[in-house]
Amino acid sequence: MSEPEGIQAPSVDPDEVARYQRLAAAWWDEAGPFWPLHVLNRVRTDWIVRQLARELGRDPDAPKPLEGLRVLDIGCGGGILSESIARHGAHVLGIDVTPRNITIAQDHAAGQALDVSYRQVALEDLDEMPFDVVLNMEVIEHVVDAQAFLQRSLGMARPGGFVVLATLNRTLASFVAGIVGAEYIFRLLPRGTHQWRRFVRPSELVRPLEAAGGRIVARSGVAVNPLTRRMRLSRYEGINYMLMARMPEAV
Repeated sequence: MSEPEGIQAPSVDPDEVARYQRLAAAWWDEAGPFWPLHVLNRVRTDWIVRQLARELGRDPDAPKPLEGLRVLDIGCGGGILSESIARHGAHVLGIDVTPRNITIAQDHAAGQALDVSYRQVALEDLDEMPFDVVLNMEVIEHVVDAQAFLQRSLGMARPGGFVVLATLNRTLASFVAGIVGAEYIFRLLPRGTHQWRRFVRPSELVRPLEAAGGRIVARSGVAVNPLTRRMRLSRYEGINYMLMARMPEAV
């Protein structure tokens, strides 16, 4: 099967698409360039599942705590988070603008009996909505217009639904740790993975969320130990952080 062609949309940075197109084959290699994402995925999946279960009055340790929830994973890459969320019982749609990402994600999910599907489409062109949960994880720092992208993300959630965001804070600490340390000193990530000017401060997400009637129900920083290659939740949001908001109910 041939790979889909690239697409154009206001949020899409062609350079970012080209870079991930080159790296796509390595998505599921836990010893390859995406190994930090696999470590992070275990931390963020547990956090997402537990916070959603708490908000919905469910048991986070049940076999399928997200059963019945319709989830959108924006910028799904090779499907690492999409598959993890689907394993907890959710119906997941993963979308991405990079052709090879979708091919890799579809091939990896084939035969696993997971309720997950993938589409190569830009967020602004997606015509399927609304979703119970919208995941915007480690993608907003890669788009052309973060605020427009955020607004579109919010619009994909149903009334009373959830929006979950994760990105890097635009601080001196994130420049030192997230770029100089991660990409040049410890080589945790390929050089050029991030552009510091595109990092997003928490206030730049919280203000639009609250203006849209959303309510922050959970937030956490993520700490990284480059020597042990481990990650954990942290109160410090100066480098990596996650936010979960619940959107207002319909009037």
